[in-house]
Parts: sequence; structure tokens; C-alpha cells
Amino acid sequence: MMPQRVECVRGGQPEGGPVAYWMSRDHRAADNPALLFAQQLALRHRLPLIVIFCLSDSFLGATLRQYGFMLRGLEKVSKMLNVLAIPFFLLPGEPGEVLPRFIERNRVAALVTDFDPLRIKRLWKENAARKIKIPFYEVDAHNIVPCRIASDKREYGAHTIRKKIKRLLPDFLDDMPGLERHPYASGLHGSHIDAKALLKGFRIDRSVEEVDWITPGEDEALRVLRSFITRKLDRYETERNDPLKDCQSNLSPYLHFGQISPQRVALEVKRSSASEPAKDAFLEELVVRRELSDNYCYYTRNYDSFEAFPEWARKTLNDHRADRRSYLYSQEELETGATHDDLWNAAQRQMTIRGKMHGYMRMYWAKKILEWTASPEEALSVALHLNDRYELDGRDPNGYTGVAWSIGGVHDRPWGERKLFGKIRYMSYNGCAAKFSVKRYIEEVFRSER
Repeated sequence: MMPQRVECVRGGQPEGGPVAYWMSRDHRAADNPALLFAQQLALRHRLPLIVIFCLSDSFLGATLRQYGFMLRGLEKVSKMLNVLAIPFFLLPGEPGEVLPRFIERNRVAALVTDFDPLRIKRLWKENAARKIKIPFYEVDAHNIVPCRIASDKREYGAHTIRKKIKRLLPDFLDDMPGLERHPYASGLHGSHIDAKALLKGFRIDRSVEEVDWITPGEDEALRVLRSFITRKLDRYETERNDPLKDCQSNLSPYLHFGQISPQRVALEVKRSSASEPAKDAFLEELVVRRELSDNYCYYTRNYDSFEAFPEWARKTLNDHRADRRSYLYSQEELETGATHDDLWNAAQRQMTIRGKMHGYMRMYWAKKILEWTASPEEALSVALHLNDRYELDGRDPNGYTGVAWSIGGVHDRPWGERKLFGKIRYMSYNGCAAKFSVKRYIEEVFRSER
């Protein structure tokens, strides 16, 4: 179903030099529909194939932690592509500036890139498209059912998009062909990617350190997937919301950076011997909920603002603006975990040190920020700042949508009215204690993160 993944940004016939794949969201050689489409286009016209990555040093507040994970993964990608006679080029600078210059200088014949619903990525593509005169295609390599095909509007919730995705899933969920060794040489010499050297000389925020519990790269992503299927998947339905059970897949950093295809993950899970309820629970998160996040960001340009919340949520939050708060914390106090709530402090510390907070705790964490800041707008700003600064999978549609769900009722429904929250769903310390040992979770976080 490759043609349905492709959006033609600018038509025309490729002429001259190589076909270029502008790798942006999906950092992998295997199971990459955008790269496969670029190679098919190059083979059809007997042209060379190259891959370009534009390296901006100011991407939505990313720090050394996220840049390190990304560049170490890209170093592996460049080596894999080199084996396949596909040169890889790393272009420092803003894509709208450096990409058109590279295309003109190297007589690139056609440009292919991957789909991304985030505003900044769409702006990059719009700026590049205005400055180039060659065929330009965008391919959805991140969703199993392409975002534009799944729905042509912002969906109300999981229940409205689920039936659409399930109807289309059989048309898209299949194995992809492997990338071929490319037979046509470009005569261009690609960049040598040395992640350690790049990071040493790169002007980025170094105050948030890299983590060592997870190793980047598509080879590692596949290993983590197989370990999850073997050791955890059968328990996923019943234990995924208990942060003490170690039942989460830990795939979100790899999925965020496109170091593994969601399609590959879904196929391996479906083919496993795990119980059907366990597989269904995991695939609901991987496919329906994740693709709902792309839908939200694609069809909501101001996805990170109060105005993006549904009308009922804006009304109820406005009705409760003047409610007295028992606690008010600054962004600095929240960032350092200096609140009265030891459970929240532990979750914040887990994110700060580890770069990955347990999924259930992320909901509690965001909702308490709404309770402890002066306005919904401030809560949203603080939550997104902390999430994007510390989480390996920050700056992602899942993150924007998860915070909007927690604070602004996006993809949720009105609940019983209460102070501060209005009709926004509430979560409490005691509610968490009823699900797992809060005391043990706190002890484990502070013991393991010393």
C-alpha cells in the first residue's frame, strides 16, 4: 500500500543527480517506507540515492540527553547505509536554509521526506518547498495506517478513531521489503558520523546528562522488542499500570526517534505466543492511542495551547480559575521535586534522572501540576517544559496529547465536578495507593537513582 502513504508536495520528473531522502522523523534503514519509496524512485529513473539529515542545535528545548540518543542512533544508521552504497550526509543548521543550498549544489533530482505532524517540522518542509524546484514527496513512515488516510479531521477520542483504524489495518499491516544495495553511484562522499566527537563540539544545553540504562540504535530497539515479547508481554494487560511490575516495553524512546518501525513492533507482537488479551492491550496503546496523538497534532495547529482543549474543558477550567489552591509551586520547585507530595517528587526524580517516567505516573504527575499552579495555561507550559527537557521521548505527539488529556480533557469526557479541576478527570495519591505500594515505589526510585 505504498502509494497511499505518499503525499506529492511538488510534482515533476526527476532529472540530473541523485534522489535524496531527507531523514527527519524516522531514523532507521530497515522497515522505512520513506526510504523505500526514495529507493524505488531512484531505481525507476536509474539514479543514485543519498540520505540527508539536517542537524539543528535548537530543537524545542532538547538537551544533551536527547541529542546524544539521537546522534548515537544516527551513527549506526550511517554505517548501515554505507554498506548498502547509500551515502549519508549530516548538514548542520536550519533545514530551510541548508537543505535548498545542498540540493542546488549537488543537482539533486528529487526529494523525499517523512511525515511529521508537529508545527516546527511542517514549517521546515514549507520553507524548503518554497526554495526548491524539484519533485518533492512526503511519506508517512511513522504510522501503520497513514495519518491522512485514517481520518480527514480531528477525532473526538479513541473510540471514534479506533473503528477507522481497525477497518484499515489489514490493508497496511504487512511486512516491508528490505532495502537493496543501491546499484547507481552518486560520486558524492557522505559524512563520517562520529557521535562522540559531534556531541563534544556541539553547542547545546548540557545540563541534562545522557542516561546509560538504554542504548540507542535500531539494532538495540529490535533486541528490546524481543526481550519485551519474551519476558513481559503476557503480563501486559494486567500489570502495565503498576510501576513496580517492570512490565512496560521501554520502546517509547526508539519509537520517538524512529529507530524502530511501529509496523515491525505490531507484526512481532501479533505473531508472538502471548495471550490475545495481552496482545490487544499492547496494540491498543501502540496503534490506536499513538496514532490518535498524531491525528490530534496534525489537525490541531495550536495543539500545545489552552485554546486546543475541547469547549467543555475550557468552560469548566474557566469556571474554576478563582478557586483557592492549597499549594502553589514555581516551575523551579516542581523541576527539583520540592513539593509536599513524596509520590509526585519520586515520579519527577525518576524522569529527571532516568529520562523515562512510568506511563501511569505521567498522568498523575501532569494532573498535580494543574492542581499546584496558578492557571491551566501555566500548568500546560510547565508540564510540557519538564516533559520535553527530561524525557527521552519528549517533543512528541504522544507527549503533547498526553499532557492535553491530563490537564485539558482532550480525548476524554466530563467527570463529576470538583474544586480546581471542574469536570476534568481527577487523580489522587490515595487512588495510586489503591493500585500499587506507593511507599515501595518511592523507596525504589530514590534507591535506584542515587
